[in-house]
Amino acid sequence: FIYGGVGLGKTHLIQALGNSAKQKNKKINIWYINSERLINDIVSSIREKTIDKIKDSYKKIDLLLIDDIQFIANKEKTQEEVFHIFNALYESNKQIVFTSDRLPKAIPGLEERLRSRFEGGMVADISLPNYETRVAIIKNKLKDKKASLPNEIIDYIAQNVTDNVREIEGALNILLISFEVKKIDFSLDVT
Repeated sequence: FIYGGVGLGKTHLIQALGNSAKQKNKKINIWYINSERLINDIVSSIREKTIDKIKDSYKKIDLLLIDDIQFIANKEKTQEEVFHIFNALYESNKQIVFTSDRLPKAIPGLEERLRSRFEGGMVADISLPNYETRVAIIKNKLKDKKASLPNEIIDYIAQNVTDNVREIEGALNILLISFEVKKIDFSLDVT
């Protein structure tokens, strides 16, 4: 169970986990799904009376990755089906990874039996990146964009944009575009 605030990389992490598992074992059956799609699939299967078919398809999974599981809160039938899917996979010794924006016990409207199962495995907190991590993120983003900035500007961004990775990337994009459009040299005086 991976939890943390918005824009801290939970989705990237869970997808990287799936990619890594696939590289190690080409035959592994991995299923990544976000909670919105999961809810829609379950609601449709209930309406079409094909819930057993969807349950059977989940039982064939070796690694189930569900992103933003907090959105199943207060959805009684979806929670019931997730409970059964979880139990079937757990009893078959399969792997299940969830992401959420908060701890299981902090998700209002989550059934106690699910909360207990979510807390029964490893629970990992993805916290805000520290200064050194923010600098590394900026440098990696610059490398990906085949761009460069003076260290003083990288330092300025890392010190002033601290909430999440998306904001860091957004600030960096705005800065790079501004410098490119205005055709000016990079300097703190301009930023």
